[in-house]
Amino acid sequence: MKRELVTTKDGSKTLLINGLEETYHSKHGALQEANHVFIDNGLNLINDHDINILELGFGTGLNVLVTIDAYLKNNRDYKINYFGIEKYPIFFEEASELSYSELFSNNFVKDLSLKIHELDWEISNELTTNFHLSKIKKDFFALKETELPPINLVYFDCFGARVQPDLWEMELLEIVASKMSSGGLLTTYSSKGSVRRNLIELGFKVEKKQGPPGKREMMIAWKK
Repeated sequence: MKRELVTTKDGSKTLLINGLEETYHSKHGALQEANHVFIDNGLNLINDHDINILELGFGTGLNVLVTIDAYLKNNRDYKINYFGIEKYPIFFEEASELSYSELFSNNFVKDLSLKIHELDWEISNELTTNFHLSKIKKDFFALKETELPPINLVYFDCFGARVQPDLWEMELLEIVASKMSSGGLLTTYSSKGSVRRNLIELGFKVEKKQGPPGKREMMIAWKK
C-alpha cells in the first residue's frame, strides 16, 4: 500500500493512498474534521465518569491526539480507555512527516504525536493519569472475537464506502453495536442513507448533524 503525504486546506497533513485516491482524513481539513466529528459530536456529548472509546481505525493517530488534547483541556474528573484497531499501521517515518506536533499547543500532546506510534500493540499503555491507549492490530471484523469492556463511544472512521463498501454494511455495524453499552454513542463523518437505515434497524437513534468543512452532513447514533 503506497501512501503519499498531502496538505489539507486547514494546513494539517494527511496521507493519500495512491491508486485508490482515498485520504485518511478530509482534504478540506484533517484537524478540523477530527475535532468536529469526534470531539464536538463525540467526546463532548458523553457524560460518563469512565469512558471506553473504540476507534476504527487508528490510522495516523490524529483522532487519539485530539482526544487527549480535549481531555487535558476539560475540567472534568473522568477516565478514558481508548482502543484503536488497525490492520495496516503506518510507518514511523510517515508519522514523522505528518508533523502533528505542530498542531497542538500542549507540549505533552506534541511529544505524544510520535510516541503513540512507537508503543507496543495489544497492551494497555498509560499516556497520562486516567488515560490509557490500547492499539489492536487486527482486521475490523476480528472485533467479533475481541474482548473489550462495554464501549461508550465509537469513532467510526473507516475508509469511505467508495473504496471499502463492506465496512459500511450491516455485518460490521452489527459487530460494533454488540460491543457498545446501552446509551453509547457512535459518531461518523458519513451521512450515507444505507448506513443510517442499518443503524436504525439495529436499534440506534440516529441524528443528522452539520458536517465538517467540505461536507454538508454527518451522523451520530445513540444505542438504545
